[in-house]
Amino acid sequence: MAKRKSMHPNNIHLKPYFFEELVAVNPDLEPFVFVNAYQTKTIDFSIPEAVYQLNKAILISDYGLKTYQLPKGYLCPPIPGRADYIHHLKDLIQTDSKPVKGLDVGAGANTIYPILATKIYNWKMVGCDINAKSVEIAENIINQNPSLKELVEIRFQDNPAHIFEGIIKADEYYNFTMCNPPFHASEQDALKGTQRKLKNLKIDSKDILNFGGQSHELWCNGGEALFVKRMIKESKKFGAQVDWFTTLISKAENLPKLTKQLNKLGATQKIIDMGQGHKISRILAWHFHN
Repeated sequence: MAKRKSMHPNNIHLKPYFFEELVAVNPDLEPFVFVNAYQTKTIDFSIPEAVYQLNKAILISDYGLKTYQLPKGYLCPPIPGRADYIHHLKDLIQTDSKPVKGLDVGAGANTIYPILATKIYNWKMVGCDINAKSVEIAENIINQNPSLKELVEIRFQDNPAHIFEGIIKADEYYNFTMCNPPFHASEQDALKGTQRKLKNLKIDSKDILNFGGQSHELWCNGGEALFVKRMIKESKKFGAQVDWFTTLISKAENLPKLTKQLNKLGATQKIIDMGQGHKISRILAWHFHN
């Protein structure tokens, strides 16, 4: 059995959701709220629309957004774990520089990480993505919220072969980069993973993807391991412009080959465990300076 690990102590989501307040700011959430067998209000997290409406309510209620509009079919993961990544980054970078500037690789249409980083710590953020439609949706979210417009910039990566090339400009310096890489190696793997989760939840479905999601958000050739390996290789070129490179690693078995590659490139590295209950993930962080 996996060792339980709680969220970061600074995460406001350590406390249960206050659904009365959340429904008050987003009435569209109400139809999805029910009382479970433990007499606790909750939602069915296997329903993408329920997760979206919950996220929308949280972003308005807890993070001060004016509105949050995400089309159906786009990845909308729960916010608490995403906020955890931001808090761990704060511990990692340990800087008094103002303003802190970060880059989210693969920000997606939901642009959750730039929003949270800006709202929690007032950091400046650049989010990039290889999908033009996702970039357009993310830009619309930013433009609809005046409090985000001065701090968040969305960029289109027009060459899928690159990760940092074409995004990090010659005169830019970042305190950190972050990434939630595509988990699966193929669309078939993504569907199989979702079906396993739905079976465990006793839900009969053969084609619904957990929390929604477009293909580029959920899988890429080689999956998480190959994507991060490419990221590590390319990061060497930008070592003087980034304080810490970081990425989530969902599969622990991928770590040995990735840390071996970092050692080969002469990088200083660190692994940060994070999780919610029995769901454990980790942040792989590295840099190329003393």
